[in-house]
Amino acid sequence: MKANINTVLKTSSGSTVLVPYRKEHVEIYHAWMQDPFLQEMTASEPLSIDEEYAMQESWAVDEGKCTFIVLDSLEPTNRVGRSSTFGGMIGDVNLYLTTPKTAEIEIMIAEPHARGKGHGKTALLLMMHYAYRVLGITELFARVSDVNVSSLRLFQKSLGFVVTEPSNYFKETTLAVRGEEIAKALGQLADVEEGTFNEVLT
Repeated sequence: MKANINTVLKTSSGSTVLVPYRKEHVEIYHAWMQDPFLQEMTASEPLSIDEEYAMQESWAVDEGKCTFIVLDSLEPTNRVGRSSTFGGMIGDVNLYLTTPKTAEIEIMIAEPHARGKGHGKTALLLMMHYAYRVLGITELFARVSDVNVSSLRLFQKSLGFVVTEPSNYFKETTLAVRGEEIAKALGQLADVEEGTFNEVLT
């Protein structure tokens, strides 16, 4: 999405940072997606490295897709290119617009050592902030694998999502949050700092 091509998001406290998905991130992202566990959790098929680069290029200009790479400013590894200033790569968070006001939201914390530290929750809240306050999206939904118990709990207990479609043939549960409930969930965020990819947020 061109709208976020130079956007960096973080909170005034905490180490979770969102940066736009750039070419420099593709090799690490591609390595993550060779993991069968992550393929299962995200219902994804592995791509070749050339296909991954092509996908990154298409997403950068696709107005129906918004992708941020999740960084940890305290992470010493996975620091690449200009984003190394902000931290090391630990995952990604995505929006897939189905209408101008509705989007699917998706999170992946790919690095095992980064899980269970609140990065997923903060990344989702930052993306919800961007969707609701910047893009004007008023309904978000998520499709979560039934075996991904931690994500189901996160969406329901921490972010105000409710089940709209119980487990289906594909063993996925669909959850959604709308309008004022999005705003209510965003009350958990410390002040959001928005900068550009070419500057350092302090």
